[in-house]
Amino acid sequence: MDPNLLMLVLASASAIAGGYIINSFYDSEKDLINRPHKTLLDKLVNQNSKLSGYFVLNFLSVIFASYVSFRAVLFFSIYIFGIWFYSHKLKKFPFVGNITAAILAVVPFFAVFIYYKNFDLVIFVHATFLFLMISMRELVKDLENLRGDLAQNYRTIPVVYGEKVSKQMLTFMSGLALIPIVLLITRFDIGYMFLFFYGSVFGLIVFDLILWKSAKRLHYMVLHNILKLIIVIGVFSIVLLDVDVLLHRIF
Repeated sequence: MDPNLLMLVLASASAIAGGYIINSFYDSEKDLINRPHKTLLDKLVNQNSKLSGYFVLNFLSVIFASYVSFRAVLFFSIYIFGIWFYSHKLKKFPFVGNITAAILAVVPFFAVFIYYKNFDLVIFVHATFLFLMISMRELVKDLENLRGDLAQNYRTIPVVYGEKVSKQMLTFMSGLALIPIVLLITRFDIGYMFLFFYGSVFGLIVFDLILWKSAKRLHYMVLHNILKLIIVIGVFSIVLLDVDVLLHRIF
């Protein structure tokens, strides 16, 4: 195995873990309203310990990246700053916060392809599908956390434009997701991964049916879990790609 590839994976994992910590740190007051039981568990770890863990993980991310190159250090330094800026400022604004969150979630998955200077079209089509799923998840999270966002003056899409507009946007994005799905199934060699995309179509249909009947936080939690399931299964479904084709795309 290429040691540079391992270092990039470790740098990405450390930066993402740090991102979850700083996001939780800034959302602590909002979570008192939205997730009181989770907050009780979070109180077992004080805020200073969270910050210490955040800085340690970011330091490790940069150390791992330094093994690869200075450009990798610069890449992950900018990525870490982006996560902090999103958690501290951008997530409070409609559209900008959602788009930034989706971009930050997608970037680490494609750091390897950027490092190997592989810009195959199929990679960007996969990225488009993942971007849409994560954007939908972020918007559903905003619906799920509506009470806390209102109390903390977060100007999310549901707060500014209402639940109906948010549902219309989610329906539109789920329809838009069919474009990369159709392209990947009909235009590219994706091995048995086509099974995942057929399953995703079914999952999105179920998502839309539940969406327009949703009125409570519990309903939005179900929708959130549907999207998380699609994303997680998609990651594991990469093994369904033909190994030779996958290695060719990476290297």
